[in-house]
Amino acid sequence: MSPSPSRNGPLNGLRIIELAGLGPGPLAGQLLADLGADVIVVDRKAGPASPTDVNARGKRSIALNLKSPAGVETCLRLIERADGLIEGFRPGIMEKLGLGPDVCLKRNPRLVFGRMTGWGQDGPLAQSAGHDINYLAITGALRAIGPSQAPPPPPLNLVADYGGGAMFLIFGMLAALFERQTSGRGQVVDAAMTDGVPALMGMIHGFVASGFWTREREANWLDGGAPFYGCYETADGKYLSVGALEPQFFAQLVALAGLPEAHRASQNERATWAGRRADYAAVFRTRTRDAWMEVFAGTDACVAPVLDWDEVEHHPHNVARGTFLRVDGVLQASPAPRFSRTPAAAPALPAAPGGAAGDILGEAGYGAADIAALKASGALL
Repeated sequence: MSPSPSRNGPLNGLRIIELAGLGPGPLAGQLLADLGADVIVVDRKAGPASPTDVNARGKRSIALNLKSPAGVETCLRLIERADGLIEGFRPGIMEKLGLGPDVCLKRNPRLVFGRMTGWGQDGPLAQSAGHDINYLAITGALRAIGPSQAPPPPPLNLVADYGGGAMFLIFGMLAALFERQTSGRGQVVDAAMTDGVPALMGMIHGFVASGFWTREREANWLDGGAPFYGCYETADGKYLSVGALEPQFFAQLVALAGLPEAHRASQNERATWAGRRADYAAVFRTRTRDAWMEVFAGTDACVAPVLDWDEVEHHPHNVARGTFLRVDGVLQASPAPRFSRTPAAAPALPAAPGGAAGDILGEAGYGAADIAALKASGALL
């Protein structure tokens, strides 16, 4: 691995070049930086730091004109010293820039070249535009989400962009870096959201194959069909989440909420679910959210409050764990997961785009005159 500035975390010593982009690529870079990797972002232009650009935290930035031969060559010089690269362009764009895998791996045979797309590097949709909701749509995941009498709702962009995208990009790159310890060779990681999302659905695929999961929405254990797994409005217009799947947890829910004891014996009789959802909704509207949480406190009924953005940092569990923090007033997550021996550092303010150019180029062997020449030519922005 390449030398890098001193950092805390288990990925200290790992250097990643991230070509600036949107969504899963920047999140993947942020998560790697959170755990100590030296992530150098090649931005499209220089500018001031923004405390709200959470995905830029922990990274360094250089702004290069990749339409300039000198800018491309500078980028390749940085890639020569890197362990991995993250790019999220449509297939073929990196090749047109002169930064395709063949070129980069020739300059650095140990490079792990991470490619993040929605559709993948090949296939009939590879060159098409798309977003999280489209990738979910063709994997079957979207069809299973939401109420039965309405169109499937978009589940933010958490499932495809970040679950099937960023997480599988990180997983693939770290797997390739592990393999490199044996082979000494880098390789290309083709991370497609339309591959990652189905990989997340193994349990659901098993449920469908066994006949446990029906093809109707809002008719199954985890899709809002079961009255003991869903959200209910409370007397103050807030919500509770209920997830009492196992019989022993459901028994506590029944007892504490004052539901009919007979429901315990027929918990999984689907014919009863629609009526019971309405009955449970009426029960939970009788108290405020916080009053219900006093009832369920310290139990295994699997009930938790549905918190708003301005509440999450004050919940006692989140406070005790330090799950959230503020950097310059901006609420964000603490680094995750946690490590007993090599803990990550607390995040600092995001760096300014292009703000670390001098240090980055100096580490790559550029002198002051070289840097001035790059600036004068327009290659360094």
